[in-house]
Amino acid sequence: MVTGVTGPDPVLVECRDVHRSFGRGPTEVVALREVSCRVNRGQHVAVTGESGSGKSTLLHVMAGLEVPSSGVVTWPGLVLRGDRPGGVGVVFQAPSLLPMLDVADNVALPLLLADVPAGAARDRALAALDRLGLGGLSGAAPEELSGGQGQRVALARVLAAEPALVLADEPTGQLDRRTADSVVDVLLDTVDALGAALVVSTHDPAVADRLDEHWSMADGRLSAPVVSGAAR
Repeated sequence: MVTGVTGPDPVLVECRDVHRSFGRGPTEVVALREVSCRVNRGQHVAVTGESGSGKSTLLHVMAGLEVPSSGVVTWPGLVLRGDRPGGVGVVFQAPSLLPMLDVADNVALPLLLADVPAGAARDRALAALDRLGLGGLSGAAPEELSGGQGQRVALARVLAAEPALVLADEPTGQLDRRTADSVVDVLLDTVDALGAALVVSTHDPAVADRLDEHWSMADGRLSAPVVSGAAR
């Protein structure tokens, strides 16, 4: 079940007793088991755990990309657009860039789909690419990028939209240490400038240590406070 309202509430997303499973009977896979958590504006959260522990599914549920099998997800401080919340940016594990568009157009596309004028969308796309050190690749095709460059372009695409909530699923998994540190710097600086919240799933202790609050997942269960942190 998902619900959302428009308002200044500092709580951007809340999960209450959320269960998510795939398949039925002997083939059923349980990804989330009665997960309860809350993310406030300005909060920085690292979600850690082994592969298959449910981290990605949790982020997808928070983004409205997955519907819980039971339990409730609400977005008190966001606006629902259809069945999904607006103001949420998701950085996936794979860049998911469209091969027929160049880098700048890939970054600008979500803005155009949100009815941002073409000129403003391109300006914001180029500014986001510059922040990530990719300004010189704005006209490149996705196939010309390395894996790390593609991931940074995907990050620029999210940041250009200036979301209230950024959900990043292993955003540094394909990056070397120096580039990973730079990406985390940009993530933190940008969400702070926007007053946005950031939730990062990661295997990397160095990345997790950069965030204020740590949650852990194991076998679909989340170790986190029901009321997490305070809005900043």
